Amino acid sequence: MYTDTHTHLYLDAFSADRDAMIGRALEAGISRMLLPNIDASTVEEMNRLAERYPGICLPMIGLHPTAVKAGYQEELDTVRKELDRNDGLIAIGEIGIDLYWDRTFIREQEKVFSEQLKWARERSLPVVIHARESFREIFHVLDMEGTDGLTGVFHSFSGTREDLEKALSYGFMIGINGIVTFKNSGLSELVPFIPTDRLLLETDAPFLAPVPHRGKRNESSYLIHIAERLAEIYNLTPREIASITSRNATALFKLNSVHES
Repeated sequence: MYTDTHTHLYLDAFSADRDAMIGRALEAGISRMLLPNIDASTVEEMNRLAERYPGICLPMIGLHPTAVKAGYQEELDTVRKELDRNDGLIAIGEIGIDLYWDRTFIREQEKVFSEQLKWARERSLPVVIHARESFREIFHVLDMEGTDGLTGVFHSFSGTREDLEKALSYGFMIGINGIVTFKNSGLSELVPFIPTDRLLLETDAPFLAPVPHRGKRNESSYLIHIAERLAEIYNLTPREIASITSRNATALFKLNSVHES
């Protein structure tokens, strides 16, 4: 059993073949697909997918940092209302700071990230952190807020060895996706420093398709290629990687309770 801990299956990229795509994932052994939210525009379709596939597609709620603009408060209010309304949410995510595309709203991103961390602590929900060109800023907010009572994962990890050690020091898990299969990414050299009990598998579909599908639309069934690469790195079998990472996902997202299929 594999768990894809980060996949945007509700996006328009899958509108033509969503059910078939999920069927391929199930046939490949990916029995749980966790859905991080992006902004107010994605909540309805995400929830519809979770209702269609109960126990398989499991929803989160959060405001993605690239969606933080001048009118962010309305977007943030949507997240709060959904938290109050929906007791089936498994995490707050994805949240964080993204300085790759635009630094205009860095202060607003920091404020929104901080606010959602507070909500996670209040609700005892894990956080799914997006950190792109922003590890220093992410760590600053985490240190200011404090991480007592917080659990979570650094999704799509792309930092340095020092960033990895800092992320692990918070007790958080590390999400590894198709980037690990890219020859020149450097991620393969960092993975051995991730303890296996902190390791999560993810696709970030429809983005970042692994080799041999690089450059194409990603989907959850491609998780097996990421697992195969990790098995090589850790000198384990893909089956062992599946077991370890699914166990980690179950613990972090509390999937043994009402969410387990």
